[in-house]
Amino acid sequence: MHGTELWITRLFNAYLAGPGNAALKLVGIPAEPRPWTNYVTMQIMVVLIIIVVFALLRPRLSATNPGKFQHLFEVVYDFVLGQSDEQVGHEGVHYMAFFGTLFIFILFCNLIGIIPGFESPTMVPAVPLGCSVATFAYYNFVGIQANGIFKYLAHFAGPIWWMAPLMIPIEIVSHLARPLSLTLRLYANMYAGEQVTMTFLALTYFAIPAIFMGLHVFVSLLQAYIFMLLTMLYVAGAVAHEEH
Repeated sequence: MHGTELWITRLFNAYLAGPGNAALKLVGIPAEPRPWTNYVTMQIMVVLIIIVVFALLRPRLSATNPGKFQHLFEVVYDFVLGQSDEQVGHEGVHYMAFFGTLFIFILFCNLIGIIPGFESPTMVPAVPLGCSVATFAYYNFVGIQANGIFKYLAHFAGPIWWMAPLMIPIEIVSHLARPLSLTLRLYANMYAGEQVTMTFLALTYFAIPAIFMGLHVFVSLLQAYIFMLLTMLYVAGAVAHEEH
């Protein structure tokens, strides 16, 4: 468990320990008296918040009279679409669902720590690792889907056949390092930002904490964007390999 148990985690452990242990049993982990951890309950909260947000947005969508809520998410959509077109090309729109879901989920995970009584689940290594593994699996899947498994795997051998013994190990290590790099970048920045914010909040409740909370928002947006951007670059390399 990361740090002090949050109030919502205490509620989960008090009333939902059974389902928690059932979930642990599915992955071969023995039952525990308090199976729920902060980062798991925070991710559940993030998912519920996202569901509520889009449930409120859906009936308000209008082509003739869009509200401020719709305008906000249209800005997000246009931003993700623009980045996708720029990084992946005209095929980028086909991967928008994954890019947008990843961006929104990480952003909400980063920002939820600003709410008193909550903390950012992305400051626990397991959460960025999960997003990184999902990215790793996704770009390899769409690469195989776009080029076929044999042509996709052929790029690991490099442009010249006699360099294959050298290039294959390099490419494998390079690809395996990507989840580690994504995990460490997101985890380290969010952990540092959370600690700085909480330290200053403990000292005073006036102007200085507001400044650092603003910085926390900026870091949250930046890290969600960087994670999404790197995912786009990995997808671009995977699906466009044959064109090069």
